[in-house]
Amino acid sequence: MLFRPCIDLHDGKVVQIVGGSLRDDRPDSLETNFVSPHSPAEYATMYKDHGLSGGHVISLGPGNEDAVSAALSAYPGGMQYGGGVNLGNAMDYLNAGASHVIVTSWVFSNNRLDEGKLAALTKAVGRNRLVLDLSCRFRDGDFYVVTNRWQTFTEEKVDAILLERLATWCCEYLVHGVDVEGKSQGIQEDLIRILGAHSPLPVTYAGGVSRLEDLDLVKSIGQDRVDLTIGSALDIFGGKVPYRDVLKWVKANNTA
Repeated sequence: MLFRPCIDLHDGKVVQIVGGSLRDDRPDSLETNFVSPHSPAEYATMYKDHGLSGGHVISLGPGNEDAVSAALSAYPGGMQYGGGVNLGNAMDYLNAGASHVIVTSWVFSNNRLDEGKLAALTKAVGRNRLVLDLSCRFRDGDFYVVTNRWQTFTEEKVDAILLERLATWCCEYLVHGVDVEGKSQGIQEDLIRILGAHSPLPVTYAGGVSRLEDLDLVKSIGQDRVDLTIGSALDIFGGKVPYRDVLKWVKANNTA
């Protein structure tokens, strides 16, 4: 299991938000936990210096172009990029320094995965540089992929069938537990169990981490097959979990 760092961007600044609160139709609905005084490049450089790779830079809406460029330039090849990725711009982000591009909403049509779009994107960037974002919400006893800033439920259920079917198109999955994202009130253990038991690819889970011990919990229930991102809970994002203790955990678990 790896610890994967993150840089979330809104209006050009590093932030942490409550999952699902960002909406195009209601900008005032955004619930922000933290706005950093430090630049995206400073965070990227810190991760680089500490040998933490495979994390992600996520653009939450427009106005982040310069911030994205600065972060990717500070750690070329060290972080993935997601946010508005499509066939027309995916290579631009890779050329700017992203190790991979992360895509979600663009590959959906009528709330179902559009394998024609997915095939075109895979051909353009290569399967080994494409990450599918399967961030999801719980409904009627199952987890369903959500799109459009996590507001729209799709018909795609996160289960063994979906995880196996999509493995031919990408090299990794990123999965936010949207119902708990940014709340630091506990992880979605059932979702992590599904990912650990059924994902044939590397998969990173994010959402709800509230304590350092959650690293051990995810490692256990995810069968040491699910990587973890920590956002709002980290002290570098205004939370209570010391980043330095996470680095010690990484070193102790030989995951760097």
